[in-house]
Amino acid sequence: MTRSLLTRSNAKTPKGERRGWITWILYLAPANLSGYEVCGGRSKDCTALCLYTAGRGQMNSVQQARIRKTKWFFEDRSGFMEQLVREVKRCIAYAKKKGMKPAFRLNGTSDIPWESIRVGDHKNIFEMFPSVQWYDYTKLIGRKKIPKNYHLTYSRSEANEQDIVKALKRGMNISVVFDRLPDQYMNLPVIDGDQDDLRFLDPRERVVGLVAKGKAIKSIHSNFVIRSH
Repeated sequence: MTRSLLTRSNAKTPKGERRGWITWILYLAPANLSGYEVCGGRSKDCTALCLYTAGRGQMNSVQQARIRKTKWFFEDRSGFMEQLVREVKRCIAYAKKKGMKPAFRLNGTSDIPWESIRVGDHKNIFEMFPSVQWYDYTKLIGRKKIPKNYHLTYSRSEANEQDIVKALKRGMNISVVFDRLPDQYMNLPVIDGDQDDLRFLDPRERVVGLVAKGKAIKSIHSNFVIRSH
């Protein structure tokens, strides 16, 4: 039986449907849990407090399924990408039938530079589906030649604050994890990133505030979470 790659199972994606978008997400096993590294920009605390520990990601069956997907990606790249393309086409057709717009996030719990992953004769999947909206969070500041239909939000950790200014200069918004959302951070307005997951609709020059989840809630000694006291 063919393994399904994409899912709509996420706490925030249904909220985006109120704005006319259906989002599908690819969840892989983060860091190097599968034996393959998928988070090149990860920090120590990012790894320890990963959202892999939140929600359905805590379930062993879910974790094992994500490990299988990750191994498939690395060990049978062409087969994996063929399946991904098939699912994307089905999702696009489903969204059209519902009178909504499709969006895709391929790094649900990974940080792969998908712009460098070829699909057949195409440079990447974004080139293959140029009219479709794609988006992700990333901690890889060096990513270049990002396709116009692929939106990236730079994700702060306790170890990459020096790159936040670089990201802002490149026109990227930044996401920051807080214990409680402030009105401003770094003199920029903070928007509630938990209201929905449609980062490509955010105004520019904003901080996307995310409230700590999973293990991060109780990790009082980590600088990964910005605390109000």
